[in-house]
Formats: sequence, structure tokens, C-alpha cells
Amino acid sequence: MRLHRNLVFAVVDTLNYIFNEGKYADKEISKALKRDKRWGARDRGFIAETVYDIVRWKRLYAEIAEVKEPFSRANLFRLFAVWATLKGIQLPDWKQLEETPTRRIKGRFDELSKIRKYRESIPDWMDELGVQELGEQKWTKEIAALNHTAPVVLRANTLKTTPKKLIDSLFSETVETHSLKKYPSAIQLDERANVFSTTTFKDGLFEVQDASSQLVAPFLKVEPGMRVVDTCAGAGGKSLHLASLMENKGAIIALDIYGNKLKELKRRAKRAGAHNIETREIDSTKVIKKLYNSADRVLIDAPCSGLGVLSRNPDAKWKLQPEFLDKIRHTQQEILNQYSKILKKGGKMVYATCSILPSENQNQVKNFLASEAGQEFSLEDEKIILSHESGYDGFYMARLIKN
Repeated sequence: MRLHRNLVFAVVDTLNYIFNEGKYADKEISKALKRDKRWGARDRGFIAETVYDIVRWKRLYAEIAEVKEPFSRANLFRLFAVWATLKGIQLPDWKQLEETPTRRIKGRFDELSKIRKYRESIPDWMDELGVQELGEQKWTKEIAALNHTAPVVLRANTLKTTPKKLIDSLFSETVETHSLKKYPSAIQLDERANVFSTTTFKDGLFEVQDASSQLVAPFLKVEPGMRVVDTCAGAGGKSLHLASLMENKGAIIALDIYGNKLKELKRRAKRAGAHNIETREIDSTKVIKKLYNSADRVLIDAPCSGLGVLSRNPDAKWKLQPEFLDKIRHTQQEILNQYSKILKKGGKMVYATCSILPSENQNQVKNFLASEAGQEFSLEDEKIILSHESGYDGFYMARLIKN
């Protein structure tokens, strides 16, 4: 593989924004890909994959390169040289890559790979927390799985198509996919492709949604005609899935504290032909109080550490801090206590997170059931989805009934 100077410089510039300025990897990559109109799919693929790779393995590569943050431009080229050497790519004769100790890099890699926190490239505190919450064996397998690049999974919008028809539609646009046995509406890309530029996407025939995330809406056991409240709807991936399961009948009230996310949900709902979703911004406690005892179903897709989705957000390893975890657990408790009041007697509620930590999952449900707010509730079912077992995101969901 021959390295091209303009692509390597684009990688280094993007890493500078992510590592030194705390910018989000996905946003910076997306900006970088627009820099040169002459770049083809292969060039853009090189930039995106290389940046994600170096972000994912930052700690390991920095240790091998013997550089520390904040990284100078020379340091960033050293990180790139480590990446290229470990990939077996011959380094060109550029002054930025002079004196790269190729042999030493491989030796250091073998040495550091014996220590989990370097091998999996994670902060010390995260490694300690993982062991504490999941145990040595399970954590070792899980963090290794979360370092694999996530596959691209789509959810067929059954308001407009079927998974089989969707596979055919995409095939006609040269995107090859296959169905997934345990996930009725899911299809997976055989190779990465820009699915957002397809007519199939513009016509609202699918959404990009991980296979684990696609289990949440069906777990709520909705039926057409019900009144459903999605309390932390965000940009609405699960609201849209609920609309298709309800065949556009009944009402879905999508709530969020961020109005801009709800605007995005409206756009997506229009494209998907989902007509039974109403959005409401939570700008005061009144919004929630008005809904008390009114819903047949309540979904709480709670804010969380996001540790179950590290494979698609590798920069979260470096942004996440232990203090944030304490804060988010407190928020989860408050949300459960408040939003559970929206449910009618006899109704069902699902509490879900994209975390793998019992302290954000099973323990939160246990604490809620033992609290005053949870006295009328009982646990009907729960699913613990670990990435090393499923091959997809780590997720948790619990279904509670209000007696």
C-alpha cells in the first residue's frame, strides 16, 4: 500500500482536533472527508478508518511511540508511524516519518500486549471498574469485543417495505446486505458503504440502527392503538421503530430535553412516513406532570455511560470520566422515579441503557423497585446483552409492570 501525503496529513490534522481540542471523532472525520472533492471512496475510507483506528488504540500507540498528551504535530506523526508499521505498511521517505524505529515498535507491541489495559487501550480507572463490575474473565472478553469495529446494521421500515424487499432495493443500488436470524427487521451490510446517499434511504425504507438497539422497541410489547410515551427520545430511532410496530395507529409522545434532537426526529418521521409521533420538549417539570397516569407503555431509554457502544464511539474511552458515571447514575435514578409516574395501572415500562455495567442496569432497577416510587411495580423480564456474546452493542433492558 502506497501512502499519499495529502491523505496522511488529513489524518494527522483530524487527530489533532480530536486529541488536543477534545472534538468528537465522528464530526471531525465527517469534516475532513469534505476537504477535497477529488478524493474517491477509497481515499475517504482510508482517512476514516485510520483516524478511528488511532483513536481506538491511542493509549497503546502512545506507549509504543513514547509520547504524551498534549501531542505535538511530531508526536501525531509518530502515532501514525506506529499504526502504519503494525499494519505492515512501508513508510515513505518523508522528513515527518524519519527515524521511525520499526523493529522496536513490533517488540514493544508484543511486550505491551500482555497487559490488558495497554492491549485493549483503556484508561486505568475503566479497567479497574470493568473488573469490579463484571469480574476478570467477563470484562477481558467484553472489552476485547468492544474494540472491534462495529458492523453496519439497518432496520427495515416496515411501514414502507420488508427486510427481503429492502435487501433487493439496496442490491439494485450496488449495496450488498444479508438478513439477521434473531432480529426480524434487521439487515447487515456485507461491506461498509455510504448508505445515506442511496435512493432507498431518501425514500425512507430504512434507518441505521444496531441489532441490539432493535430489540428495545419490541421488548415494550406495544400494540396498534396504544398511547406510548418515549421519555428520552433523542433523534428518535426507537420512536420510529415503535411507530412501525404500532402500524401508525395510536399515539407516540416523544419527549426530550433537547429541542434540536426532536427537530431531527420530526425530519426522520416525515421521511419514514410515521404519522403517529408527537414531539414535546421537556422545558419544565409541567411537561412530565401533565402526562402522569396516562400511558399504556413508557420507554425510558436512559442517558448512560455508553460503555456498550465503544466499538462505534471509540473516542468515548478518552472523554468519559469516573465523576460523570456517578452523576449519570444519579440522573438515572431521578428519571426512573419521575417518568415511571407517566404509566397507567396495568401498563408496562421498559428501562434501557447502552451500558454493560450492572450499576447502571440491574442495580438501578433493584433500587427503583425498593423505593417508594417503585412500590406498585414488579419486574416482568430483563435482557442483558454483552458484545462478546452477541457480536453487536452491549445493551440492557428491563420490563416492569405497574400493578
